[in-house]
Amino acid sequence: MFLLFPLPVLTRTLLTTLIALLTLVGIMTRPFRWNEALIALAGAALLLLLGLISPLTALQTLLGDWNVFLFFLGMMALSAFADQAGLFDWLAIVAARLARRRARLLLLNVFLLGSLISMVLSNDATALILTPVVYTLVTRLRLPVIPFLFACTFIADSASFLLPVSNPINILVLSRFQLDLWTFVRLLGLPALAVIAVNIGIFFWLYRREVRGGFDPKRLPSGREAIKEPGYFRYCCLVLGVVAVAYVVASASGFPLSCVALAGALLLLSGAVRWHQFRPRALASHISWSLFGFIAGMFVIVQAVEETGLTRLFGELLWHLSGGSSLGAVLVGTLGAALGTNLINNVPMAVVLSASLQALHGQLSPTTQLAFVVATIFGCDLGPNLTTVGSLATVLWLLILRQRQLDVSGLDYFKVGILVTPLMLLVGAMLIWLLLLA
Repeated sequence: MFLLFPLPVLTRTLLTTLIALLTLVGIMTRPFRWNEALIALAGAALLLLLGLISPLTALQTLLGDWNVFLFFLGMMALSAFADQAGLFDWLAIVAARLARRRARLLLLNVFLLGSLISMVLSNDATALILTPVVYTLVTRLRLPVIPFLFACTFIADSASFLLPVSNPINILVLSRFQLDLWTFVRLLGLPALAVIAVNIGIFFWLYRREVRGGFDPKRLPSGREAIKEPGYFRYCCLVLGVVAVAYVVASASGFPLSCVALAGALLLLSGAVRWHQFRPRALASHISWSLFGFIAGMFVIVQAVEETGLTRLFGELLWHLSGGSSLGAVLVGTLGAALGTNLINNVPMAVVLSASLQALHGQLSPTTQLAFVVATIFGCDLGPNLTTVGSLATVLWLLILRQRQLDVSGLDYFKVGILVTPLMLLVGAMLIWLLLLA
């Protein structure tokens, strides 16, 4: 039951901080194999039971972030319908045919395909749906699978800041800060392209022996094998094209992106019913329902911490570390976000950083605040490439591999991540700083 007596301010702050820290530790360690959603919701429930945040405040917090929840739902539904239509299988086959029997060119095409999917359907679609498609393709072609599967998960994050819709983390941050499409693309577009180029270049060097050979194109399936219903496939491509354009228009005009994603999902749903391709169980399995609980719990926890004033103190610490300069803001924001994502996952880190920066509204100069916001997006999007715990998509990528008897340990992943990610973070951060000065 809720506490019936008020707690002293210091006690409230200590209790709130303790619960928040225990929740973050629980997310990192996952005791008793609890999933992240259960741990986050348990932390939020404890705050409510102790009266450290009121039910009304918690409800207002969740309702205020409706755009984030609905975008996640619409994005996952769009990816699920596209997968059911055979779009990902068809794209993978086309990428293989364009590779002209060369494994190295096929690896490049996987990077390009992953960039396209991340840009339009988000990084989760690339990591979670493209991965099994690429695995099936390369095993059929009798090629080494590891370079191509690592390409799927790395490009998912490397290309996740091409557009606001390319990563749900972008929506989390932008829900608190008004950043128009032109500013987003101007400051993050070129760094994204540079990071993708670095990612491809290092992978070509790292896996130069594994991809120096070729493959027999006769082993490729025909494009028709991937398309289950031609009419629905064409309809799906048309709708996704319209959604991609609508994303850009909505981002430019400030229209909620969740409405575009949900409208596109409803159009694909109507098409699936029309062509008898609607399979409710398959659709439900593509949607990570626990993610909504995880985000809801973290929103409530961060709001409770925000009420204690701790997020403001954290924001002031970042400001002091940056020295008040745009270069310092970019470097501190990028490094802090990247390290934080690999400690507590990128979703809570993005929420914490956004709340901390918002608490400093009016104290930071417009340029410094913009630098921190862009660096937060950049670090939270790209930072998870360092370890397997940085994002839920990477964790699910690992599960997909284990279902296919491929065991990639956290150390194996880190050995690749440490070669690629720091250089990408440095190159991207420097470009962001230079673009801020332009």
